[in-house]
Amino acid sequence: MRILIRNGRIVDPASGRDGSGDVAIAADRILSIGRVPTDFAPERVIDASGLVVAPGLVDLAARLREPGHEHEGMLESELAAAAAGGVTSLVCLPDTDPPLDEPGLVEMLKFRARKLSRCRLFPLGALTRQLQGQALTEMVELTEAGCVGFSQAEAPVRDTLVLHRALSYAATFGYTVWLRPQDAWLGHGVAAKGPFATRLGLAGVPVIAETVALQTIFELVRDTGARVHLCRLSSAGGVALLRQAKAEGLPVSADVSINHLHLSDVDIGFFNPDMRLAPPLRGTRDRAALRDGLADGTIDAIVSDHTPVAEDAKNLPFAEAEPGATGLELLLSLALKWGSEQGLPLPATLARITQAPARVLGSALGTLAASAGRLVEGGVADLCLFDPEATWTVTPEVLRSQGKHTPFAFESTGTALPGRVQATIVAGAVAHERPPTA
Repeated sequence: MRILIRNGRIVDPASGRDGSGDVAIAADRILSIGRVPTDFAPERVIDASGLVVAPGLVDLAARLREPGHEHEGMLESELAAAAAGGVTSLVCLPDTDPPLDEPGLVEMLKFRARKLSRCRLFPLGALTRQLQGQALTEMVELTEAGCVGFSQAEAPVRDTLVLHRALSYAATFGYTVWLRPQDAWLGHGVAAKGPFATRLGLAGVPVIAETVALQTIFELVRDTGARVHLCRLSSAGGVALLRQAKAEGLPVSADVSINHLHLSDVDIGFFNPDMRLAPPLRGTRDRAALRDGLADGTIDAIVSDHTPVAEDAKNLPFAEAEPGATGLELLLSLALKWGSEQGLPLPATLARITQAPARVLGSALGTLAASAGRLVEGGVADLCLFDPEATWTVTPEVLRSQGKHTPFAFESTGTALPGRVQATIVAGAVAHERPPTA
């Protein structure tokens, strides 16, 4: 379809473009930005007056719950949530049931996502078979099936020798290993270790669970040369170690979840299960370090850490509740909130959810590598149109995701989040559009 987007504020962090203009789309590609060819005959015109026209968001961490956990989320509902949140490229974790350790499972998932045409899906393959931390998967076959990297999700690799072999093998083929740094023996607990968890009587996870794991990973990276992406850092100590590793030139990158940018352990309040997350929420000092580390580029990207959880698994005593929160539809708003509070210009904020995560994926994006997370003439037509002045209140009713639990459900207080997605375009087709009166 030929689409003309008129009178929008075009913001592309990768090129530094920030100004008014039009965007012409044809045959799933961006035909022109700024001036439209005089002979261009659109089949549809979108008036973007008052809207920001940005690259589609790239989210590096989401659980889609299919296969195996369809009672918590269906592929259709979660990709609809992605489109509603302006996300056009999505990385999903391998901890499904069964795990994504066989090429056939990966191919099936990608095929279903293509049929839905809501969002581009990039699966992570399981690093070890059944995520058991013992035998390595067939990484070459999984890559050929469509995996963009390899991960254990929340399942640890307790045997350092196995992790060393995995990184050595990945380095040989240029694959990226995605690791959530948490020591398997120190990481048992449901809240961050500290005075608050002690007062509530909750088992605590110490900061060294993260820093010990990071030190191990960095030593293995030095030895193997493997590229590692660190998932969902949570502590000031972790940020400091990452900063040192990057200064040394190690091939590492990292992300932080929207939850940990805005919340701390005190937000658990009176055992609110919506605040049960993995990694656990830490202290205000840790939150400040994460926010500053993201602002100065130590941390590369913001992720939604989208994890839909069913009612019967969430509405339990805090220590028994399943960790996780819905986040795809909140990614843009909470990124804008962080950027505003940090005093950053809009392009710098958007870079953390467009250009930067696309750079983390790099060549794994294949033919999309040159234009994902960017607005480029001749590049892929994945765009997010949003109203930066609009605000909205998060309630279960407005969420497209099958999971309705989020720490940011402010219906009782009336607190509103900034920015609202008006339209999402994927491969030149409208994947989501808010009704004018909504």
